[in-house]
Amino acid sequence: MVTESAELQSLIAGYRRFRETGWEPRRERWSTLREGQQPQVMIIACSDSRVDPTQIFDVDPGEIFVVRNVAALVPPFETTPGLHGVSAALEFAVQFLKVKEIVVMGHGMCGGCQAALTQSMHGCERGKGGFVADWISLLDDERDDIVAAHGTEGREAERAMEQAGVRVSLKNLRTFPCVSTKEARGDLRLTGALFSISDGLLRLLDEDSGEFSPVS
Repeated sequence: MVTESAELQSLIAGYRRFRETGWEPRRERWSTLREGQQPQVMIIACSDSRVDPTQIFDVDPGEIFVVRNVAALVPPFETTPGLHGVSAALEFAVQFLKVKEIVVMGHGMCGGCQAALTQSMHGCERGKGGFVADWISLLDDERDDIVAAHGTEGREAERAMEQAGVRVSLKNLRTFPCVSTKEARGDLRLTGALFSISDGLLRLLDEDSGEFSPVS
């Protein structure tokens, strides 16, 4: 018999509610999903527990293909051997699921972006912050300009880094041949977004102006 911690008990209670309100009343939907998935949108979001894309976009099961990681980052295209988790998910979504839209969604009060700004984990051993430091080093090039303009502390500097994170991921997405080719053909669209935890607003990036504007 499995010994249930308080945390696991809470999850199981949620599972039971799901069975009552999310599974049984929608058996037809789940039966369809058993045959496969056909999401039209891929969301690249942060692992932060406060920013669940399925809640923010109020979608049904099977509607979005979600990848979450620290700071919602996409690494550049590489052909070197290794375990490329985000790249594998991206390849699967674009080449096999044939999604039509990729949304990179950063968020306010992002701990990963803050750590990239302050470099608080710089020099840590792997297993003690080093893995995080290696990952958020993807933002190092953007950091220099932000620090020069805003310093390393305060909401203005943090916001600038959060916005830069979205732009970096969009830039890196376009280094993938499968993405750039489909975008050029009009078969795939890329969108940058930021979700604000404090006021619940979603802002979309206008790449021509570089501005993030709230969705009305």
